[in-house]
Amino acid sequence: MRYDSLEHNQSEIPEVGVYECEVHLKFRLIEERGVLSNRDQLLEMLLDAFSCGSDEFLEPLQVAVNAQEVSEVQASPKMRRQLIRLRNSKDLL
Repeated sequence: MRYDSLEHNQSEIPEVGVYECEVHLKFRLIEERGVLSNRDQLLEMLLDAFSCGSDEFLEPLQVAVNAQEVSEVQASPKMRRQLIRLRNSKDLL
């Protein structure tokens, strides 16, 4: 898997923004009984399985992804502080 944002030249620092992302996944998975009963780790385990790709143990049924940039004021205060830190760190370079 390739990410274009990772291929930027170090001297070329990209602008950052706030994005609202929605992912709908539906897939069938062959797994040991009881493994999926730990609700605290369920999402992480399912995403790990899906990210490994299709094989004889996983069958994707539906995949839908939507991402759109939103106004910074819609972000939480914590996220806005992080955005300010990122922008300030670019000024130091």
